[in-house]
Amino acid sequence: MPQSVLVDTTTVDLPVCPIDALRVIFSSLSLARAPITTPPIPRPQMPSRRDFLKTSAAVGGSVLVGTAAPGLLAAATSERARAPMHLLILGGTGFIGPHLVKHAVGRGHKVSIFTRGRSDDSMLPVEVERLVGDRNGQLGALEGKKWDAVFDDSATNPDWVRQSAALLKGNVGQYLFTSSTGVYYPYLKKGLDESTPPLLEGDPKDGSAAFGTAKAQCEKIVLDTFGEGGIVVRPSYIVGPGDTTDRFPYWPVRLARGGEVLVPGKRDDSAQFIDVRDLVEFMVKVVEDKRSGPFNVAGPRDPITIRAFVEAAARALDAKVTFTQVDDYDFLTEHKVFSMVPWVLPTGNNFGHTTISNARAKAAGLGFRPIAPTVRDTLAWWPTVPEARRNAPRFALTPEQEATVLAAWKARKG
Repeated sequence: MPQSVLVDTTTVDLPVCPIDALRVIFSSLSLARAPITTPPIPRPQMPSRRDFLKTSAAVGGSVLVGTAAPGLLAAATSERARAPMHLLILGGTGFIGPHLVKHAVGRGHKVSIFTRGRSDDSMLPVEVERLVGDRNGQLGALEGKKWDAVFDDSATNPDWVRQSAALLKGNVGQYLFTSSTGVYYPYLKKGLDESTPPLLEGDPKDGSAAFGTAKAQCEKIVLDTFGEGGIVVRPSYIVGPGDTTDRFPYWPVRLARGGEVLVPGKRDDSAQFIDVRDLVEFMVKVVEDKRSGPFNVAGPRDPITIRAFVEAAARALDAKVTFTQVDDYDFLTEHKVFSMVPWVLPTGNNFGHTTISNARAKAAGLGFRPIAPTVRDTLAWWPTVPEARRNAPRFALTPEQEATVLAAWKARKG
């Protein structure tokens, strides 16, 4: 029998979801009771920590290799490339890295990773070459070697990129730099595309500006050094299994808990994100296809509103929820609700934050899996993260905060 979810006053028939059992797990979680603070608008950047790999080790590597959770990793069903390449990944053990390594190996490419050697990489394929050094000038392990292409997956510091680009010039055919849509900050208009030049200087006291200009400077170094061999991918918020932030996981966890759910912003406010597996598949594709220049990597395929997103996520999880749309920006600001990724309050410098154009990347073959597997796989992965993180997640809202905001909203509405 189909089951139903109440969306405001409209009942929508939903198929039975195979992960119903997970709801029991989440109903028993003790979520953090943190005081309300004013958070900065989160930047759509690569997380820099290595929590995912440590988490995978704690559960015997099952999440990373997909034995206990098939399909969570990008490389599970890769088709072989027509022309295998020798690839270097600067990084490889963070959020993006394990997905990228597995997908590249699955395509038949020979892969080397360059890391500090501080994170457990035992769950990566045994055939991957491990090179040890540091982006901060300790690049000796890269000297005298050649690769067809390099993926720079671990830099925000322009000096790091300058050093690696200088060393690898002439020894690699292509250099792909993983940047961010943060290079467009401030997002003063909607639909920003690759024709908009990133700012190379900004207010150093503004964290978003400092991040965006640092990434933009890194991009310029790569494109100036490698010319047609330079590729830049600019992902929006990266989501999916292995997420080292608690931004997107908030939604599957919250929806699985059920009940009345606060939905921020106006019903037609845009939402934007990219599944990490779609990202790495595109990264490998543009290298295989010998593309060049910048690409905005943002999803879904077509624009989606925050309301459509939460409804699709609820259907994917067969969630028993009702939605209350809090659509007053001043009220949200008063209650310090500035972002609930994939939504960001679309005012001021963030006016066009979640409306970045993905047309060029789509034309180059960027693919998008449906919202349902992204949400389900994130929920299936969440119980494997360290217990301390699960018990005190840095979610956009704690249950108490959500209840407080909803009560104030209802009181205001009378």
